[in-house]
Amino acid sequence: MNDVAIVGSGPNGLAAGVIMARAGLSVDLYEAADGIGGGLRSKSLFEPGIVHDICSAVHPMGGASRFFREFDLAARGVEMILPEVSYAHPLDGGRAGIAYRDLDRTCARLGADGERWGRLMGPLAERSESLVDLLLSDQRRIPADPLAAALLPSRILAAGTPLSRRMFREAEATAMLAGLAAHSMAQLPSLAAAGVGLLLGELAHSSGWPIPRGGSQAIADAMAADFVAHGGKLHTGHRVSDIRELRAARTVLLDVAPRGLLDLAGSLLPNGYRRQLESYRYGAAIGKVDFLVSEPIPWADPEVGKAGTAHLSGGQAETYHGETLVARGKRPDRPFVMLSEPMIADPSRGEPGKRPVWAYCHLPNGDDVEPLDLVRDQIERFAPGFAETVLASRSVTASALAAYNPNYVGGNISTGAVTPKQVLARPVARWNPYRTPLSGVYLCSAATPPGPGVHGMCGYFAAESALRREFGITELPNLSG
Repeated sequence: MNDVAIVGSGPNGLAAGVIMARAGLSVDLYEAADGIGGGLRSKSLFEPGIVHDICSAVHPMGGASRFFREFDLAARGVEMILPEVSYAHPLDGGRAGIAYRDLDRTCARLGADGERWGRLMGPLAERSESLVDLLLSDQRRIPADPLAAALLPSRILAAGTPLSRRMFREAEATAMLAGLAAHSMAQLPSLAAAGVGLLLGELAHSSGWPIPRGGSQAIADAMAADFVAHGGKLHTGHRVSDIRELRAARTVLLDVAPRGLLDLAGSLLPNGYRRQLESYRYGAAIGKVDFLVSEPIPWADPEVGKAGTAHLSGGQAETYHGETLVARGKRPDRPFVMLSEPMIADPSRGEPGKRPVWAYCHLPNGDDVEPLDLVRDQIERFAPGFAETVLASRSVTASALAAYNPNYVGGNISTGAVTPKQVLARPVARWNPYRTPLSGVYLCSAATPPGPGVHGMCGYFAAESALRREFGITELPNLSG
């Protein structure tokens, strides 16, 4: 009998694998695709040597979460490059909100709103590590830093309610805060979205929003290398269709959506638990577009060209309206677009005259619209002449994205809607959300706390729970070196 079987090689499955293997257990990891990584995959789409990220591209939590701090990507040869500008939010008329890593510089550019921005983000950035550990926790522990926790309630209430419309005087700061909240892919404003936005906002001014040299695949490859070095076995191109195929393993960890758990083990689950999984809500989808362009994006405000990430959605009112429409199953005329031009930080990703551009727009769950025109038009809106630089493009509908990765139900890359209920009870209301009613079977996907993002913490907490309960191991292994 093997000790552990893991299904899914996304960042959470790999994190669980690293921990279990380092604990001295025999671990088999099964991945249906031909390559590992889940949302961390990168490859050449148009020409050899031009590297595109297939899902995630920029990793604010990849350098900040407890798992990655302990795992130490830099020591494993993964360079996380920090752009001078963490994110930018262009507006019509050539204006833009610019979030420099330097908070003082950001505040100076915001002018009349600079002092308020500093009061909002400064105390959070000063206690960034404690804040990250609080918000990326299993939501079942007393905060280790009560002072960090005390900073949040008033800020979440201000940013997550209609009060947010009056937090700042000028369009730039209000748009920046709305763009951060839009990462939640939820109705705006909302308390859950505000928590996401504040975490991302303070990271922009503390540890930054890094881009991995060579593409996101470098993170997955480093995790897989460590897993194998400690005796783990990878099985790619191996789809597990029934959990009983893994009966030889003492413990099973599943990096799958609740719908995936139902597919694998639905007939074996107790009726109550199964019904809760069936009622689990999936959120907004994305339509993904990759471009190959001949020159840097011609932003109306050149300062946007220094940003690792750009939020393209107009002002606060337009962002709120568009995101709320999407959350209600309707497609806006101008959807929220997130964009990254990785060569502004990592010249190795392309070559002169051939540059990758990564982008996606928010769409209703299951939408079949081709996103190319929607995304290109939003870029052109803030960067006139962009269309003339495009050498090649590839678009992926929300439904095609779901077929590519079953965890993205309906094209929802968050593996579930980010709502107050599903923040606190994700995927079901249980004290231990990782442990399923099936003996030795655990869920470790982004459908468990702390939720979506490349941070590895869902796998971290699921592995911690399984080690303690199934193997009597109460201390996690050292993840460095």
